[in-house]
Amino acid sequence: MAHVIKVCMGSSCFARGNAKNLQLIQSFLKGNKIDTEVELTGLRCCNRCAVGPVISIDGKEYHHVDNGTLLDILENNFRK
Repeated sequence: MAHVIKVCMGSSCFARGNAKNLQLIQSFLKGNKIDTEVELTGLRCCNRCAVGPVISIDGKEYHHVDNGTLLDILENNFRK
């Protein structure tokens, strides 16, 4: 795998938006035909509840991620 996306699935991040963010990530990867190039995993609570929802892409952590910022993050990381 060339890239790794980790999504915090702790109860705080999940309730604050990562449930929807996960769906957006899956849709983006499939829509851009890169779902086989990216390892998508969920994490237990990563103890960053105050800055959640938290998502990590290739080791870089993103905080307060919502659908709008997530789309920008994905496009910046995966646009060919």
